Amino acid sequence: MKKQAKRLKSQIDSLTVFSHIKEDKVISKLSALLEAASGKSGEEGVRLYSDFVASLYPHTVSLTEYIRTLMIQDDNFYVKGRASGASIDTCVLDAVDAEIEILQALASIDSNEMKAALGYDGYLPAWRTHEIDLRYDFMEKLKNITKTGYGIFAKYDFFRVEDGDIIPVAHPDYQQMNQLFEYERERDLILKNTEALVNGTGASNMLLYGDAGTGKSSTIKAVAHHLAPQGLRIIEVKKNQLYQIPKIMEELAANPLKFILFIDDLSFTGNDDNFSALKATLEGSISGCGDNAVIYATSNRRHLVKESFGDRMGDELHLNDTMQETMSLAARFGLTITFQKPDKDEYLSIVKSLAAEYGIDMPEEELFKKAEAHAIRKNGRSPRTAKQFIELLKIGI
Repeated sequence: MKKQAKRLKSQIDSLTVFSHIKEDKVISKLSALLEAASGKSGEEGVRLYSDFVASLYPHTVSLTEYIRTLMIQDDNFYVKGRASGASIDTCVLDAVDAEIEILQALASIDSNEMKAALGYDGYLPAWRTHEIDLRYDFMEKLKNITKTGYGIFAKYDFFRVEDGDIIPVAHPDYQQMNQLFEYERERDLILKNTEALVNGTGASNMLLYGDAGTGKSSTIKAVAHHLAPQGLRIIEVKKNQLYQIPKIMEELAANPLKFILFIDDLSFTGNDDNFSALKATLEGSISGCGDNAVIYATSNRRHLVKESFGDRMGDELHLNDTMQETMSLAARFGLTITFQKPDKDEYLSIVKSLAAEYGIDMPEEELFKKAEAHAIRKNGRSPRTAKQFIELLKIGI
């Protein structure tokens, strides 16, 4: 094992295409352990063994699965080149083949053999390995990359923008499609447009306008989650980040996945710089949306711009031109879908469906009476009001 450990340590150092893997914390500790097992620093072997296992265990007890995950999620230049259809030099192809063999060997390191190489007869925790064909898994990943993605996009479906970077949301707040009640027509339009994006047949930027609590944001998130296995990801962009959209689009342009840039609760004041940034993107400026992304926005304001009587009275010489400009932003969206507050029958239908889902056992007449009273206290009927009412019933309030 000592000669094998020395060779494996050198092979880790030689990784070039998969160079990010050798910088991984767990692999770095494995590299140090292999050096100890080769006999150069045997006195530190037990400590290095323990350090390695301690870094591996929080992720998995299987070294094989850990290395497989690293390889599948690595967003190296070769993966990006294959995803974009770029020509790959044979030197790189040879390097990929050789490095997959190295990773295969690393994924097969046996903990008992490592203990024996260290010459320690006390207790040391084990890790697991199993037979695997990393080459097959990697080629399957490349074949399905338009659905699985690479890097963080292979691991997560929901993202946000922070300091100009795209950051994954590990625990997103969303509902399943079957948890959305009523609004079938609106939901079908959103789903159809998003399926066109995923299928590459041409989708429109979309504005969802309507009363608060009617399910605009919930529907977009539910559709995004529903289509994630087909290669869709959603990135939330705050209003004060709209100027960063061109940079985000450039970053996503060569990505094989499809993206929704989601702007929630959008509205502007008349002299808002973000207004111009979004308008330029929607108009198809040189840095506008690419073929793999659309902008979905929700708003409680039909024309997206907050107006006052002073705005309408104004002192500009060409007031009408100014008003037309501020009100035209909504028209830049190819598809506008209106979500109106439900009437009484629709509201009670939502309540009834939610009660069944939450397992609420109550006579329908009593349920509807309490639901209407709750809506009055909450200043109106809406899907959000219905859900809040059912959740309160569930906990006995």
